[in-house]
Amino acid sequence: MKIEHIAMYVKDLEAARNFFVKYLGGHSNDGYHNRITGFRSYFISFDDGARLEIMTRPELTDQEKALTGTGYAHIAFSVGSREKVDELTDRLRKAGFEVVSGPRVTGDGYYESCVVVIEGNQIEITE
Repeated sequence: MKIEHIAMYVKDLEAARNFFVKYLGGHSNDGYHNRITGFRSYFISFDDGARLEIMTRPELTDQEKALTGTGYAHIAFSVGSREKVDELTDRLRKAGFEVVSGPRVTGDGYYESCVVVIEGNQIEITE
């Protein structure tokens, strides 16, 4: 069994799409739009076969996201090396995103950073 895809709701669908394409090398489909409900989505595919569905709809409400609250905490992306973790973290910081930890070696041996990127959601960048 494998996870087929992960989905997340966002208010600004185009900004989310652009982020995953620009910074994480994702490839976007042309999108889907249900004209009756207003639901819209894109599937972002990554080179290793992982897929992320980003979705929006007119009646979305945005809830405050505590960095240490219950539920999904982050999506982790492996970039291949410590140097690439450092480079991407620095690039995101310079682009105005909040780096909330790292880059650092964690207690369980991972080299990573965590960055708040889209509407309060975190991504983890690991080697």
